[in-house]
Order: sequence, then structure tokens, then C-alpha cells
Amino acid sequence: MTILRLLTGAQARAAIPALCDVLADCVEGGASVGFMQPYTAADAEPYWQGVAEQAEAGTTLLMIAETDGEIVGTVQVGVAQMPNQPHRGDLKKLLVHRKARGLGLGRLLMTAIEQEAAKAGKTLLVLDTATGSPAESIYPRLGWTRVGVIPDYAMWPEGGFCPTTIFYKHLSGLV
Repeated sequence: MTILRLLTGAQARAAIPALCDVLADCVEGGASVGFMQPYTAADAEPYWQGVAEQAEAGTTLLMIAETDGEIVGTVQVGVAQMPNQPHRGDLKKLLVHRKARGLGLGRLLMTAIEQEAAKAGKTLLVLDTATGSPAESIYPRLGWTRVGVIPDYAMWPEGGFCPTTIFYKHLSGLV
């Protein structure tokens, strides 16, 4: 059974070890999410400490997916924006552990975080993802609109430049 939960700062801090495992697994599996290989769970700890602080401050929504009591997926929306963008959020780090892929967790996480972002007053979400990655194919199926591609935007975790595709989604009618 899968349970989705939006975490408070304290809950996020308690979940750091499991979140570190998910992130390390994804990076080691080739996900271009900002980190380079080799990447371990210990390497991920400072990142998740920062996310826990953001969840505590209310600047980031942090959603997790648990299967049989184990955190196997996560996604975030940055909700703190510049004064001229109070309606917009940034979708970040849709991660599903390789052992839990193929169960529809990406779709469940996306649906849940979009609803939470809408509850937080967001009407538009944006994201970027590595062009040609398995993740890129998920977003159009979930109603996201492809804007375009920026060449050499980031690097693959194993090295070498990768292009990035930008997407957006209007959240009207989700609340």
C-alpha cells in the first residue's frame, strides 16, 4: 500500500536518512538532478537538511511516497517567489527509488503535489528536466506543456553536457 504525505520541517528532518537513500539511488542510476557521480547517501545529507529548513520555513512543499512504511519517492514545490510571481511555484526533484519504479508513484506524487501547490495559492508550476531522460516523457502525460529545450544547460551525473527541457502547467480547477 502506498501512502503520500506532505512533510513538516520536523517530519522532513526525521526522514533525512530515507530521503538520502532515494536521492543517492536516483543519482547513481543516472538521474540528472543536480549532483554528480559517485554520489552516496552521506553526500545527500546537506541537501536534505536544507530542504527540511525550507519546509519548516514554509518556502518548500515536500511530499513523500511510502510503500510498506518505507520512503521510496519524493517531490517538492518551491513556493517562495519574487513579489511579481506570487502565483507561481517551481517543481523540483521528482525522485522515485529504482526498486519502486513502474508502480505509478511518479504520477501519484505529481498529482498530490500539484493539489498541495494549488491549495497554497499557486496557479502555475514550472519545471526543467534533462532532455531525453526517462523523466522527460512523464510530464506531457500528466498535462504539462513543453516550452522548449536549452542546450548544454546542465551535466549528466556521469559527466558531459545535457540539454534541458522546460515545462509548465496551469493548476486551475485543482482546489
